[in-house]
Amino acid sequence: MAVTSSSSLFNNIIITSSFDRRPLLGYLLSNSQILHKQTSRRLSYSRVYCNSHVEELKPRKCSPILESTLLSNDKVVSTGDWKVVPDIWRSTTEKYGDRTALLDPYHDPPSEITYKQLEQDILDFCEGLRVVGVEPDEKIALFADNSCRWLIADQGIMATGAINVVRGTRSSVEELLQIYSHSDSVALIVDDAELFKRISETFISRAGVRFIVLLWGDKSCLGNGAVDGIPVYDYKGITDLGKESRTTSLDSGEDGGRRYAYEAIDSDDIATLVYTSGTTGTPKGVMLTHRNLLHQIKNLWDIVPVGPDDRFLSMLPPWHAYERAAEYFTFAYGAEQVYTTVKNLKEDLRRYQPHYLISVPLVYETLYSGIQRQISTSSTIRKLIALTLLKISMMYMEAKRVHEGKFLTRNQKAQPLFISMLDLLWARITAAVLWPLHMLGKKLVYSKIHSAIGISKAGISGGGSLSLHIDRFFEAIGIKIQNGYGLTESSPVVAARKPDCNVLGSVGHPLKHTEIKVVDLETGEDLPAGYKGIVKVRGPQVMKGYYKNPAATKEVLNEDGWLGTGDIGWIAPNHSIGRSSKCGGVVVLEGRAKDTIVLTTGENVEPSELEEAAMRSKLIQQIVVIGQDQRRLAALIVPNKEELLAEAKRLSILDDNASELSKEKTTNLLHGELSTWTSECSFQIGPILVLDEPFTIDGGLMTPTMKIRRDKVVAKYTDEIRKLYKKIHKYKMY
Repeated sequence: MAVTSSSSLFNNIIITSSFDRRPLLGYLLSNSQILHKQTSRRLSYSRVYCNSHVEELKPRKCSPILESTLLSNDKVVSTGDWKVVPDIWRSTTEKYGDRTALLDPYHDPPSEITYKQLEQDILDFCEGLRVVGVEPDEKIALFADNSCRWLIADQGIMATGAINVVRGTRSSVEELLQIYSHSDSVALIVDDAELFKRISETFISRAGVRFIVLLWGDKSCLGNGAVDGIPVYDYKGITDLGKESRTTSLDSGEDGGRRYAYEAIDSDDIATLVYTSGTTGTPKGVMLTHRNLLHQIKNLWDIVPVGPDDRFLSMLPPWHAYERAAEYFTFAYGAEQVYTTVKNLKEDLRRYQPHYLISVPLVYETLYSGIQRQISTSSTIRKLIALTLLKISMMYMEAKRVHEGKFLTRNQKAQPLFISMLDLLWARITAAVLWPLHMLGKKLVYSKIHSAIGISKAGISGGGSLSLHIDRFFEAIGIKIQNGYGLTESSPVVAARKPDCNVLGSVGHPLKHTEIKVVDLETGEDLPAGYKGIVKVRGPQVMKGYYKNPAATKEVLNEDGWLGTGDIGWIAPNHSIGRSSKCGGVVVLEGRAKDTIVLTTGENVEPSELEEAAMRSKLIQQIVVIGQDQRRLAALIVPNKEELLAEAKRLSILDDNASELSKEKTTNLLHGELSTWTSECSFQIGPILVLDEPFTIDGGLMTPTMKIRRDKVVAKYTDEIRKLYKKIHKYKMY
């Protein structure tokens, strides 16, 4: 007969005996060696038999609320006191159990899952992983795209106390292998058989893979049993294993047949590794803890006051920190989420009429371009009316911002009281005069846009800089866009515009419990409001560090917990009165000091790979790759004029006696060189700007150690760069 001692000292010792318990308990109490062993943290879990045989109970970890029944009574916590991310599922099930949690219409089979079903699926997947041997703190690679099963796998891994290592299916095989190997992953969960077939040869020959799980499709398409001796499970197989194990445990009673000692996952345990920089540089594994992610779950409500009646449309990669934090947060408050794709976004906006859309600037730019095309292809009179009303609405909104105190400024000194009062009065009068025409615009034009786009409450923009003209346009037509800011290293959100303080041109105020300061680029000294410098962040969401990379961690994270973002920005000064009275403390970004380029797609590009490849061409003397907050990359090139001229003659583009090459022919030749030398790079360069003058130390565009000062180059050629991109956008629009 097996019994468990009621003393907390013996919670993890199971005594098996056909004799009376009391002599055996007395023996244990007198045995100091066993007592000492019991007080240790993880090696204490034993099964003791009457013949003095001691069997260690295998240690496991579990979510303290989601699987509270596995813990001793003194370790159970309140369902509202989340300690780790998977804890949210128990409280959401209790509150919203029969409500729809998510819709996934584009996978086979299509899925509509309630909160109660979602919790059970996560528990089954979690237990299935335990059955196949996943241990606490092991790394499990999760290479998959947006779907309900991604979420279940992600949370199932976390609930075991293991650490998931995430990436999407579009990454190269070498990048996925590098992430898998560097992270010390032991097993592989992939989106489907197609991805596995693409990566299998490389992984099986060069990586240690204990088992493989296919989230979509049947494992039979890979052959029966195993792949080169590696067990393969499909989604149903792994969840069936978990379901059977959980049923067996329930049938055997609270302590019957107990073989494991469960310990609660700690808030400071690593939940996930998210690798930054992709294939354009050496990836760095950002270690995010449960505490980091819980900060987002608990504090994003100030930005997005979501409720159980709200619907979100989701299309971003789920492994991206931005989408991930948003998903955890929305599910924690009982909202319904619909997974869509880029291809189906336009139709799904109309079909599902979401209250919120969380996306990157490129999506809002695409919506904007589509609306502009609609207007431009209308009849002349309709086009004239629409454009006139839009212009009036923008003027109305600007006047409204002024009298509401939401007009952004860097000026530290406020206007005199009398001037401020006149300014506010004039803004109020202007808004009052324009308001009827603005309302006419809503009735005649904007209402049709609303019915096509949905987004009845707000579009949340992050992962890149939102262009001011896009911001102003959506404000004018009555669709609220709330811009935010964050980094993978900060889980990711550190600041965002609140619904009642949506200051255009900014990324809003810091989140709760988050500090943001601006420091001088050269000296590192703190700068006052209104002064431009490097943005630094401190708060509970800041990462633990880079995995196996203390040197890189030390570069960005100091001993006081301040994370250097590499972004250039400033903090708006406080004014008690006037047009900027509500702007104090909002953060404004103006580019990056670090070389990393963030496109409006949310992709991070390290330009050095492209620049190094391009410099192999003898025709290129110097190059700076640009593209911050743009859709695509471009480049500023200083050509090697002598080599260029010689190449043109060799290709018979010029006569042998010619001494000059036109700008058009120069540009064409350089485009050809870029295509040749950067063809194997992860990103390609689009338009180029040919420069006549080289970058020099004397000109201030190079450091004394002969490194190009990227920020100075971009600043010097700002107008030319703007014209370059404007020409591309104009060409694309028409």
